[in-house]
Amino acid sequence: MEMSKRISILGSTGSIGRQSLEVIAACGMTVGALTANSNVARMEEQVRQFRPELAVMMDEKAAADLKVRLADTKTRVASGMEGLVEAAELPSADTVITAVVGMIGLRPTMAAIREGKRIALANKETLVCAGQLVQEEARDWGAEILPVDSEHSALFQSLQGCKDRREVKRLILTCSGGPFFGRSREELKHMTREDALQHPNWNMGAKITVDSATLMNKGLEFIEAMHLYHMPPEKISIVIHRESIIHSLVEYCDNAVIAQLGTPDMRLPIQYALTWPRRVEGPATPLDLCSCGPLTFAQPDLDTFRCLALALKAARTGGTAGAILNGANEAAVSLFLDGTIGFLDIADRVERAMDQVKVVQDPTMTQILEADQAAREAVLSA
Repeated sequence: MEMSKRISILGSTGSIGRQSLEVIAACGMTVGALTANSNVARMEEQVRQFRPELAVMMDEKAAADLKVRLADTKTRVASGMEGLVEAAELPSADTVITAVVGMIGLRPTMAAIREGKRIALANKETLVCAGQLVQEEARDWGAEILPVDSEHSALFQSLQGCKDRREVKRLILTCSGGPFFGRSREELKHMTREDALQHPNWNMGAKITVDSATLMNKGLEFIEAMHLYHMPPEKISIVIHRESIIHSLVEYCDNAVIAQLGTPDMRLPIQYALTWPRRVEGPATPLDLCSCGPLTFAQPDLDTFRCLALALKAARTGGTAGAILNGANEAAVSLFLDGTIGFLDIADRVERAMDQVKVVQDPTMTQILEADQAAREAVLSA
């Protein structure tokens, strides 16, 4: 497939969505559809700048407000999940960037796959919960799934010269360690919402930043890597790399290790997902090796950061374990962000849900959604 020309962005007002629009503007691409939850003011700005044919607000009141604001434009306004799916299926767009957070991204991503589009995937939950089904659908409908996460983009780039995946010894995901690297469990007891949202290297949304603090984010990426690159869990490992300069590595059977380096700038992996197989000039910050400082590496602490250990257990279990893990984590992080539970309670609630909800192997989409719902209920009833 040639590089993308017309893009629909699911989640355009968030961090990934805004940076995607910077890349689109810099690379001379156009926008087919934009979607958001409820940020009407930012959506109006984006529509007036990029002139998509469709703008979608998940919130009905926000959609009504946006419709009034955009009455002088040619952009049509839609709302809710049906609008989100319509944006994903838009005939004039060849590529869909899925930058919405959570299970909400699964249905529109599947819709885009069934239209044979290129999927620039920034929604972890799609592959964590339904990786096998998603990849089967992509193969059947001729859709491309290209990663937007910096780590998965790094793996994708480091695999470009690989003619035979049997030559791969292992995939190595790097992890910044988050804001609590080196802290003890006793110290983590007292960490607040504000503490957890202070990520050392990346500017992200609240949910993903908390996932980085618990290291659940890396566990979700581990499961994603299994599905994206068809690798068993024993051929994937994680290393703490505080500086976020090496974004991930591939070790080959001859012990050569190929890595992708860059500044902590999401615009580079976003752009590569849109321009592949080509590379073009873009807005990402260049890397100055002489000023980035020493690069360090360490093993993750699975005893202290139990969310990562739970994710690795789910990866080895397979079936609906990923959906249970993810649903429980989404519910628990929401409780932490609103002050209902403490930081260490996130892992406790996720573990309880994993113990209570039965895992189904080779699940249907209905069974995946049921596992997700049961996990959320287990967390909320604890």
